[in-house]
Amino acid sequence: MRVLLVGSGGREHALAQTLARSPHLSTLFIAPGNPGTEALGVNVAIGAQDIRALVSFALEQQVDLVVPGPEAPLVEGLADACANVGLPCAGPTQAAAQLEGSKEFTKEICDAAGIPTARWESFDRAENAIAYVRERGAPIVVKADGLAAGKGVVVATTVEEAEAAITDMMTGGSLGAAGSRVVIEDCLVGEEVSLFAFCAGETAYLIGAAQDHKRVGDGDTGPNTGGMGAVSPPKGFGPLEQEAALDLVVRPMLREMVRRGTPFRGVIFAGLMLTDHGPSLIEYNVRFGDPEAEALLPRLQSDLLPALSALADDKLDGVSVSFSSQASVCVVMAARGYPMAPEKGAVIHGLENAAAMEGVQVYQAGTMRNMAGELVVSGGRVLAVTALADTVRQARERAYAAVGAISWDGAHWRKDIGARAL
Repeated sequence: MRVLLVGSGGREHALAQTLARSPHLSTLFIAPGNPGTEALGVNVAIGAQDIRALVSFALEQQVDLVVPGPEAPLVEGLADACANVGLPCAGPTQAAAQLEGSKEFTKEICDAAGIPTARWESFDRAENAIAYVRERGAPIVVKADGLAAGKGVVVATTVEEAEAAITDMMTGGSLGAAGSRVVIEDCLVGEEVSLFAFCAGETAYLIGAAQDHKRVGDGDTGPNTGGMGAVSPPKGFGPLEQEAALDLVVRPMLREMVRRGTPFRGVIFAGLMLTDHGPSLIEYNVRFGDPEAEALLPRLQSDLLPALSALADDKLDGVSVSFSSQASVCVVMAARGYPMAPEKGAVIHGLENAAAMEGVQVYQAGTMRNMAGELVVSGGRVLAVTALADTVRQARERAYAAVGAISWDGAHWRKDIGARAL
């Protein structure tokens, strides 16, 4: 099969590596890709959101399957554009992608389908949102309604912090159009996990689960980020619990989407809070998570390509997904200033030494080559360093040993990824 993978981050590096192992693959294009994907396929200089150019390229190259990595092109209609010209795409339509594109839409689906989630209200005027926060008190969660690359959620511990977040998003325009409307919800308490499934129509097939670490600092301190690391599988959330969660928060959503005439097809990523009363939905994402994919995919033993191809055809019958019993720990190495204003341009050293360590994979995310051919920092989350081992403790030790072998001016990372799993 000739495959076009869309995206340029660590998730796409992990997907490219996984797809490259398939005996069914003949050619892999990655648009735009990164220096890490160069050895796995052909990088194509087309942006992930340049939908017209992506579709034209796929047609010219007689691509058999388009695999979307990030959410933005799906929310902008990549799957629809592919369908219009007969290109199979393993992702949801623009209408169904609103499950990630709009927090308010997701909450409305939850209410209609009886899915447990936090009490919520949405606002398009800052003064009304602030009045609601003052009425409800803190802790409370302020979410930008639109896409904000994982940075549109503020878990406010005080009313003043919530007011500042509302003002920043809605009046200050810090997140652009994504923050012009906000959803404010009660703060859920418990362990957060990420659940993944292939979905088509009313059918959901379990992929697996991971646990992300959202906050930038150790001990879950500082602002939310796109993710500073992940562990797979999560402690205390095994296959039985995962299947039960599908019944609770995914399959009812699929039925409601079908009822509305906008069936969902693709990978669903349900962010869950495991509360004292059971799992409660935090949010849906319509693709593999990042960095969860970098923790989950190295454990995959089955062939991902046939599963994605079947998904694009709305046929999940016969899909097989199997994982190693090993544990994985992924540690994200970020640039100085992330998530607010990451510094770019520093030369990265030691990556080859880290990648040569037993059980270690280093996925590139925010990297590029400078004029001298050196690998340099080009984004906030720079590398995702993943290690596999028989236990979480061993995987964690391997991952941090590999992180210690890599350096650049301004590199920082959390020191406690996977600590709770121990």
